[in-house]
Amino acid sequence: MSSPTSPEEPWPVRTVARKIADWIHRLGAVWVEGQITQISLRPGAATAFLQLRDPSADVSLTLTCAANMLRKMDPPLTDGTRVVVHGRPVFYFGRGTLSLRVDEIRPVGIGELLARIERLRQLLKAEGLFDPARKKPLPFLPNRVGLITGRASAAEHDVLTNARQRWPAVQFEIRNVAVQGASAVSQIVSALQELDELPEVDVIVLARGGGSVEDLLPFSDEALCRAVAACRTPVVSAIGHEPDSPLVDHVADVRCSTPTGAGKRVVPDVAEETKHVHQLRDRARRALHGWVDRERRLLEALRSRPVLADPLGPLERRAEEVGQLRDRARRAMTTALTAEQHALTATRSRLTALGPAATLARGYAIVQRVDDGADGVLRSVADAPAGARLRVRVADGAFHAVVAEKG
Repeated sequence: MSSPTSPEEPWPVRTVARKIADWIHRLGAVWVEGQITQISLRPGAATAFLQLRDPSADVSLTLTCAANMLRKMDPPLTDGTRVVVHGRPVFYFGRGTLSLRVDEIRPVGIGELLARIERLRQLLKAEGLFDPARKKPLPFLPNRVGLITGRASAAEHDVLTNARQRWPAVQFEIRNVAVQGASAVSQIVSALQELDELPEVDVIVLARGGGSVEDLLPFSDEALCRAVAACRTPVVSAIGHEPDSPLVDHVADVRCSTPTGAGKRVVPDVAEETKHVHQLRDRARRALHGWVDRERRLLEALRSRPVLADPLGPLERRAEEVGQLRDRARRAMTTALTAEQHALTATRSRLTALGPAATLARGYAIVQRVDDGADGVLRSVADAPAGARLRVRVADGAFHAVVAEKG
C-alpha cells in the first residue's frame, strides 16, 4: 500500500481490491457479540446470510455461515437474539464486499445477560445516573404528555385510558416504536429525543407490557439509559410488571410499576382536585364569615360604648358642669365684691369720722400763719402775736385775718 500512485500511474481496481483483501485476511479469527437481524436461509441453499447488529450503535456487519449450522441450532435463531460468533473477516475480491465468515454461533444465555446488566448497573450507578438528586419533579398538570410505546399495545391502551379517566382533557403526543428486537433501542432513542425537543411536551412516558428478560433487554441498554438521563423533560418509566426492573427504571425521573400506574401518575384526578377545590372554597368561606362576624362584634362593641352611643351626652353634661361652675364663680365673685365694698364703706366712715373735714364741719377751724414766710398751723396763742397775718380754714372754705390783740 506504500507504493506511490499518481494520476499518470494509478492502480487498477484489482490491485486495490487485492491489497485490501490481504490486509483484512491478516486480522485472523475473532469473537464478536451482537444481535441477529435479517436471517436469510433459503431452502436447499448451502450458505446462509445474516446481519449482526451492535445494540448500542447504528452499526451492523454481514455474516455468512453454513446453512446446515443454522438448521441444526436448537432453539433456532430469531431476529433480536443476542449471540457471540466466531469467524474470520473475508473480503470478496470479485464483488468488493466485506463479511464475517462464521464457523460457530453461541446464543448468549440468560445468566450472562443478567451478569452484563448488573455490571452496567454498577457502572451507571457509579457515574451518578441513579442519584435521586438529579431526578426532575413531574409537573402538576402537564400541557401535553409524550408517550413512547408499541403500536396498538395494551400498554398504550392502559396509559391513555387511565389518564383520561382521571383528567379527560389530557393531551398526548404518541410515538409508536418497536419495544423489543434489534431495532427497538434506536427507535426509542430517536422518539425520546424528538419528544424532548418539543416545548409543549412537559413529561415523557416510556410504556411497555411485561415480558421475558430477553424481551425487556432494550430497556436495559446503555445507550437508552444515557439518552433518558440526558433528557431535559421529566421521564416516567413504566416497563413490564411489578417484579420487572430494567435499568431505565433507575435512570428515569419517576418509576411506575405498570403502564396503568403511569397513566394515574402523570395527571391529577379531576374528581379529587374538584373536591379539594370545594374544600378550600368552603374553608375560605368559613374563614371569611368568621372574620366578618368577628369584625361585626368588634364594631358593635365599639358602637355600644357611651362615647359612640350618645356622643352629645358627655358634651351636654360637661356644658352643664361648666354652667354650674360659672354660676358658682359669679356668686363667689359677687359675694367677695360685696364684702369688700362693705369693708370699704366702713373704712371710709371711720376715715370720715376721724378726718379734719368732719371736725371742721362741727365748727372747728384750722389757723395758719402766713406772714414772713411762715406757713404753719397755730397750736398756741403765743404763736400769733399782734399784727400777725393768719389764714383761717373752715368747713366750706378759708379766709385771711390779722391779729389785733390777744384776748
